Formats: sequence, C-alpha cells, structure tokens
Amino acid sequence: MFFRQKPMTIPSASEALPGRAAEMPIASDHVVNGAPLKGPYPEGAGTIYFAMGCFWGAERLFWQLDGVIVTAVGYQGGHTPNPTYEEACSGLTGHTEAVKVVYDPGRIDLERLLQLFWEEHDPTQGMRQGNDMGTQYRSAIYTTTAQQAEIVEGSRAAYGAALKARGLGPITTEIGPAGPFYYAETYHQQYLAKNPNGYCGLAGTGVSCPIGLGVTAG
Repeated sequence: MFFRQKPMTIPSASEALPGRAAEMPIASDHVVNGAPLKGPYPEGAGTIYFAMGCFWGAERLFWQLDGVIVTAVGYQGGHTPNPTYEEACSGLTGHTEAVKVVYDPGRIDLERLLQLFWEEHDPTQGMRQGNDMGTQYRSAIYTTTAQQAEIVEGSRAAYGAALKARGLGPITTEIGPAGPFYYAETYHQQYLAKNPNGYCGLAGTGVSCPIGLGVTAG
C-alpha cells in the first residue's frame, strides 16, 4: 500500500501528530451488504477490532463470513485523533490499520473470527507484514468486553504453541481493550469490493489455529 522508510517504533503521545477534532466524513453504508457503517447495530451484536497488516485485504476476509453484520476500516491503537491515511502511513500517529468487525454471536462465534485472524496473516513479524513495513502494519486485537479478552488470550496461547511446534517465533500481536477507532476515508472502505484486482499483501504462516475452546462471546 505505501512503501518507504518509516519509524519502526510507536511514538509517544507528545511525539505524535496533533490530528484534528473533526471526524473523517465517510459513506453511510457498507458497499457490499448495505449495513450502516456507524450503526445503529442490532441488539446483542458484538464488536471487536483486528489489525493484521494492510486493512484492505483484512476487511474483505471478515465481510465474507456469515454472521458478520458489518465491517469498516480505520486507524486505532495510537494517539493522533482523526488522522488521515497519509498521517497514519507516516508512522507518526501510533495507529495501526484496523478493521472493525460487528457480528451476531448467535450466528458466528468469536473463535471463528479469531481462527481467521490468526491463520490469514503472520502474527510474529512485529512492525511489519511481509513487504509492508511500519508501525501501522503491526498485528493487534482490541476487545470490547472482558469475556472477549479472556477468549482472545486463550487463542493466543493456543496458536503460540502451534507456531512453536512448527519452529516459528513468538507472537508479537498487540492485545488490549479497544480505544478510539477513527474511520478511514471512504476510498478505503470496502476497497477490494470496489477494486477487485487491488493490492492485498496478506499471507499466513500455513499453521492451522487450534480452536474449540468451548466459549462464545458477544
């Protein structure tokens, strides 16, 4: 998506770009399924955020799952309020490229979302994903409930063991409670639905994620 030398460490709040108070104006509805990007969402829906490199390809993976209500891409995990794409790519916001996933726990459980997350990228690469270099490409999961957090930690342990058994390194995925999610420009929302031959640099490790922890979460 964006290739040049960038900082490989997350800036402090005092070092980050100042951003702006105004939210990014975006389209109201999802291009693929017509659901409202910013809600309201059905009662009982769960929300979780995933970062796994380029958010174009990551978003497409999730919107294709039955039980996912809506997806959106944005910037999260850093300091700069309402950044632009160029600012996020500079490495000076602290944000990673994230996908907001709103799902129906009655139709798809969190374990299935996590299986896709772990298997479809390489969570051992730190501040990069393949040829995409920089802090905005780091792997992350941001949760919205304590139950989600428990399941995510269990999945990390299980997948970490599977990776170790195959001789791969430790997981570097950042995991924590969700902070502000700043929607990316309309151009980026459902990008690969609008541009089917567009860039997608995601590649997994080839290691299957053991699931079946026996718990679901909203």
